[in-house]
Amino acid sequence: MSDLECKLLIIGAGPGGYVCAIRAGQLGLDTIIVDPQAPGGTCLNVGCIPSKALIHAADEFHKMAYASRGPLGISNDNPSIDLAKTVVWKDGIVKRLNDGVSGLIKKAKTKLVVGEARFIDGKNVSVRTPDGERNIRAQNIVIATGSAPVELPFLPFGGDILSSTEALSLGSVPDSLAVVGGGYIGLEIGTAFAKLGSKVTIIEATEAILPQYDQALTKPISNRLAELGVQVMLETKAEGFQNGVLTTDQGEVVAEKVLVTVGRRPRTSEVGVKDLMLTMDDDFIRVNDCCQTSMKGIYAIGDVTGEPMLAHRAMAQGEMVAEHVAGHKVAWDKRCIPAVCFTDPEIVICGLLPSEVKPNTALVSEFPFAANGRAMTTEREDGFVRIVARKEDHAVIGIQAVGVGVSELSAAFSLAIEMGATLEDIAATVHAHPTQSEGFQEAALRALGKALHI
Repeated sequence: MSDLECKLLIIGAGPGGYVCAIRAGQLGLDTIIVDPQAPGGTCLNVGCIPSKALIHAADEFHKMAYASRGPLGISNDNPSIDLAKTVVWKDGIVKRLNDGVSGLIKKAKTKLVVGEARFIDGKNVSVRTPDGERNIRAQNIVIATGSAPVELPFLPFGGDILSSTEALSLGSVPDSLAVVGGGYIGLEIGTAFAKLGSKVTIIEATEAILPQYDQALTKPISNRLAELGVQVMLETKAEGFQNGVLTTDQGEVVAEKVLVTVGRRPRTSEVGVKDLMLTMDDDFIRVNDCCQTSMKGIYAIGDVTGEPMLAHRAMAQGEMVAEHVAGHKVAWDKRCIPAVCFTDPEIVICGLLPSEVKPNTALVSEFPFAANGRAMTTEREDGFVRIVARKEDHAVIGIQAVGVGVSELSAAFSLAIEMGATLEDIAATVHAHPTQSEGFQEAALRALGKALHI
């Protein structure tokens, strides 16, 4: 097949890659994007979107199954779920979004090549397509190949040992599920299957679930897991799985399926990044504030550049890189990137945690949802909103929340920090009543010694 040439070549059509491609096309750059699967990457195809669909289905089923036990006067008759049908619905959402992304790429006049790319050198890439080998020469190349689940040598993926990809495509609800890893992926999926009726056991090697967060944020999660009948085994190491039994250093766990969620690794070896001799930070590609690597004309965005491994971070980087290649004066200068755990209840983290601030330099204030009228009307009063602000000028430098539906507050939280809001700014902003967002205003008022509802 004939060779191709372009101004910008993007390897990987995940959130970072496809956003980079769309923006580059809008800017008039001759752009090609390469990926072996449908556009959207892990997030759209086997990650963020499918998992949220499963979580929604599990929530709806759990509400029906346990409605008659609550105080609302609702009765029900033994609801059931056909998980295979749920998966078909989930796959339909993914397909719609795939088609939408493909349409946007085409609209931007960017060429999509389906195939597996590998570097020949810093300007040339070989692509193995269904129709044969193609070579692409580019003035600039963006590495946006994302990440993959980490596989444990004693728990290799296959059969009843699942990565998150396989767990999101099961045709039936397993009677029992062992989740190795108490991070956000394991807890999100494990909680969903517990609501669907599985006997779930979480095995975590450290002394706490979600170990990167403080206990105040994770306690409501632990309490909810207990309510759902999920067993959590902390400071426990998995050792192997055979004949429906997971062996750990603290005993055996009966499990029909085992979900391994112990982290993700950057996809760099698959495309031959090592051959370029780029400067690395361990397994991740080191980049500057324009996402440029140590080789001229080579950029890297998203998960291959390290934490935080978040789709929206990759998207923002992709947009910036397209503008940089187009000659715009831009740089990566984000004060805060929100992170959300779609557990039950949800957690939102923006900016600095109290533990990350020098002692006696910050004001830390919390407002509990137990004092929020909207939370009361949803039967879920667990959780709070917390603000961290500098003492000297009351500038907000961190916001955290845990509670049902708090993911939808993440934009307000991150915007406040990006815009340099003070406690007074937030306290003086009229928040709609009755909403959980009032907890944000109340936390600011409380920090100023002006609490109204507590």
